[in-house]
Amino acid sequence: MKVLGIETSCDETAVAVLEEGEKIIVNFVSSQIDVHKKFGGVVPEIASRHHVSNIKYLLKQAFDVVKPNDIDLVAVTYGPGLVGALLVGISVAKGIAMSRNIPLVAVNHLLGHIHSIFFSKKVEFPFVALLASGGHTEIVYVENETTVKVLGKTVDDAAGEAFDKVARVLNLGYPGGPAIQKAAENGNPHIYKFPRPLLNSKDYNFSFAGLKTSVLYFVRDHPKANISDIAASFQEAIVDVLVKKVFKAARDHNIRNVVFVGGVSANKRLREKAKEYAEKWNYSIFFPELSLCTDNAAMIARAGYFLYKKGYTSDIELNAVPNLSLDKG
Repeated sequence: MKVLGIETSCDETAVAVLEEGEKIIVNFVSSQIDVHKKFGGVVPEIASRHHVSNIKYLLKQAFDVVKPNDIDLVAVTYGPGLVGALLVGISVAKGIAMSRNIPLVAVNHLLGHIHSIFFSKKVEFPFVALLASGGHTEIVYVENETTVKVLGKTVDDAAGEAFDKVARVLNLGYPGGPAIQKAAENGNPHIYKFPRPLLNSKDYNFSFAGLKTSVLYFVRDHPKANISDIAASFQEAIVDVLVKKVFKAARDHNIRNVVFVGGVSANKRLREKAKEYAEKWNYSIFFPELSLCTDNAAMIARAGYFLYKKGYTSDIELNAVPNLSLDKG
């Protein structure tokens, strides 16, 4: 079975084809970073317009490798994300499924991120996953390929969102995660003591709005402070919370396998800190390849394949659900 995956939830247009849900035949991604960089973040209307033009080009590339008549299933992201962006991918997926008379499967973008780990790592179920990206920060109990339970989530800003906003405060550019990481390489992560919100709470929730505001006020009150030291100290604070929380969840649920996915999982300091915890407490940790940390269609195709195998399909009335949660599908 060959599965066509389509992902247009935010500012990456992505198309992939998988064989039997495992082997990547093609996996194309067109990023809009350069388009949105001058705005300091994603502009929804502009993102949607670029998806319209980019997806045609990516599909042509994919169909030069795999003929349309060889596609057996279409998997598409239907949420969460920007409604206009989601509708571009959904509309194209519907058209292909109808014209070929093949099944269509709607995929939760967040479930897709969880599936990104399996392309390079063999992870035994169940496991606990930290899903950290620009719009989402959640700790998830993963029972199998299609059954997950959210244990905790952010009550305000996501980790990636905090990176973007602090990078803007420090005039480091967009996207914030790589910019903060680069600046932090020359900084002292222990010189400034920024807060670790909810670090010792009994639940698995996160809150990064206060940390972001703390940096904002610090920069206002200390205009001559070293930018690299601020970036490193902020990064250390956010990584401390992410790592401690996910290992707490794993310990409380007697799970030894801990997975990190989403754009923030590419952060070098997060990977170092997770390794320190894992070696100290004898856990196994798993990170996707860097190219699969950010949004891509291979993860959507894989999730769609396993959903289809469980009997899930979508009809032509499929619509975008911009605020879709992981608990809802």
